[in-house]
Amino acid sequence: MKRREAKPSAGRWLSAIERVGNALPHPITLFALLTLAVVVISALCAAVGLSVTGELIVNGEVTETTVEAVSLLTGEGLAYIFTSAVTNFTTYAPLGMVLVAMLGVGVAEQSGLIGAVLKRTVQLTPRSLVTPVIVFLGVMSNIASDAGYVVLIPLGAMVFRSCGRHPLAGLAAAFAGVSGGFSANLIVGSLDPMLAGISEAAATIIDPNYKVSVMGNWYFLFVSTFLITILGTLITDKVVEPRLAAVSSQAPQEEHEIQRLTGEERSALRWAGFAALAYVALLAAACIPQNSFFRNEAGELIGDTPLIASVVPLIALLFLIPGVVYGLRAGTFRGERDVCEAMSATMSSMGSFLALSFVSAQFINYFNYTKLGTLLALAGANFFKSIQIGLIPLMVIFVLFSAFMNLFIGSASAKWNILAPVFVPMFMLLGYRPELCQLAYRIGDSCTNVITPLMAYFAVIVVLARRYDPKAGIGTLIATMLPYSICFLAGWTLLMILWLSLGLPIGPGVGLYL
Repeated sequence: MKRREAKPSAGRWLSAIERVGNALPHPITLFALLTLAVVVISALCAAVGLSVTGELIVNGEVTETTVEAVSLLTGEGLAYIFTSAVTNFTTYAPLGMVLVAMLGVGVAEQSGLIGAVLKRTVQLTPRSLVTPVIVFLGVMSNIASDAGYVVLIPLGAMVFRSCGRHPLAGLAAAFAGVSGGFSANLIVGSLDPMLAGISEAAATIIDPNYKVSVMGNWYFLFVSTFLITILGTLITDKVVEPRLAAVSSQAPQEEHEIQRLTGEERSALRWAGFAALAYVALLAAACIPQNSFFRNEAGELIGDTPLIASVVPLIALLFLIPGVVYGLRAGTFRGERDVCEAMSATMSSMGSFLALSFVSAQFINYFNYTKLGTLLALAGANFFKSIQIGLIPLMVIFVLFSAFMNLFIGSASAKWNILAPVFVPMFMLLGYRPELCQLAYRIGDSCTNVITPLMAYFAVIVVLARRYDPKAGIGTLIATMLPYSICFLAGWTLLMILWLSLGLPIGPGVGLYL
């Protein structure tokens, strides 16, 4: 009798996590139950008068504030539930970004452009480089804020599938880069000025004249980009994909051998490339003038600027224009009616995303309205403030604390608004730079993004995963991404410890000490 091969211990406990997670109800039902739980818990906390006092940034100023639990089972709370239902949904951050981006991506996909590009990419890219390229592009995508979530993650799954590899491994690799490596980058991204502004406001508690550098973490995050790329590649190829292959019987056999492009497809691809280059050149020309409408008042293109705020529609056009050109040249589109039909077909496939977005939006907004997340963060921050230890232990504990807080409050800026008024002054009183405190926060904030359902795009990723595995659920995604989270947290923290031990500056003109 053939002996059954034993699973590795890591595979067993990840499979156990997946089974437990997938035993949960359908994601829509689960978020509805969580929303109901928030309603009940808020009423209980308000009834016992639960409150926490701490320092928060309010209207740009640091003030000591007492935060009390707000019940949803009051007249005002019930009125909020019903009156905010529509606005909660329509203002849900991923909703507009996903739908707008998918208009362009859908046209490119249905025209055949994406398939042709993938075929060509697979033919030209060595198999060994596919994973690091996907992870690296994911890390770099945060320069465009959240665009990586709606563009690169689905493309990662498509690329892996076209290579004859498991599409969920491609999705996971892209998700790990985009979300787990969210703070790393080779250049300053849109998050840097946002966090620097909050850090500067908190630093004024100790020094009213202190200015936090927008590039205060750049040296460290530059190096971190390569670390995350290496770690993400190793986890994908050595842990995630082998496990997915072992538990899945739906490997895309028919796509193991990539068909070559026909002469007509190659011609259409060239014309689509010319269209894309023309579009990029036009966009670059529009950005060059100092008075460009894409620049902010300071003349900057990167950061809090119209260019970054416009990145989703710009990306949609980057797919739409070449997609239309390719479709017309290849014959998949015969006119504008076919283009419109492609848009309509794309939107019709987004039904499950829309339904899940509605309940997810209610849950996240109820969590904020009731102040439960703020209470939890402030209570932990106040306890942590009393600890007096050395620099490296302090930084490691703060990284872990930030990672834990990220499980409950998804927004990086929202958490930093809560934590900065406590920890930035504390670091300064101990003689450490505010930028150093901000650096530790960013490590912890990034690493657990990929395993918390409270992250705004988590529901989007679950929907994408179900396109390739109809049985995939929250448990599947958490089990798949947990190795990334643990590895990123350990590797990034070790890099930080090494950096601090060597006393290296963390940004241009920014050392460790005041």
